[in-house]
Amino acid sequence: MLPTLLSIALLHWLVLITPGANVLLVSQLAASGHRRSALYASLGISFVAVIWALLAILGVNALFAAHPAVRLALQIAGALYLGYVAVRLWRSGASASESVAVHLQAWAAFRLGFITNLLNPKSALFFGSVFATALPAEHSPGLLAASIALVFANALAWHTFLALAFSRPAVQFAYSRNRQLLNRLASGVVGAFGLRLLVSAVAEVRSRQV
Repeated sequence: MLPTLLSIALLHWLVLITPGANVLLVSQLAASGHRRSALYASLGISFVAVIWALLAILGVNALFAAHPAVRLALQIAGALYLGYVAVRLWRSGASASESVAVHLQAWAAFRLGFITNLLNPKSALFFGSVFATALPAEHSPGLLAASIALVFANALAWHTFLALAFSRPAVQFAYSRNRQLLNRLASGVVGAFGLRLLVSAVAEVRSRQV
């Protein structure tokens, strides 16, 4: 069991530390002075990691392979959602008194993290690949439970660390001095993630029509 869990942990951490929409969301919330919101967003992201892990075990990759339109629809929805977040970030950069993180209550922050990670088909593909590769052909319920618990612990630990690190006074001071620039940079990065998802979906649709 231990070698399997170590393999899953290593692969998962390599993906977690790669900058993406989840990392950007938590760090931006924390740096803008909303550590509590960042922590709840981290919890939402971590819950979705568990959902994708469960779906991977249940064979979501097989579903995507049998019905590519489902994956494409999810990918397009994710791209549009990231575009929406990018627009909000850009607009919040226009004024220091406005921020995408302002007035985010616990449930709203949790939901934002939840949706951001949910509308990411690459998470499903990642977990599907990891569990297909790392799990032995004959695996016990105990191993599956331990794997899912490990995924949740990894995701929560990483994003909680980001929330605490980016909410430090020095980071918040630097953010407050450069709020407009940083929000618009974040907007560009989020928009690029969304655009890449959309371009990938369009390219796949065109390839099927040829």
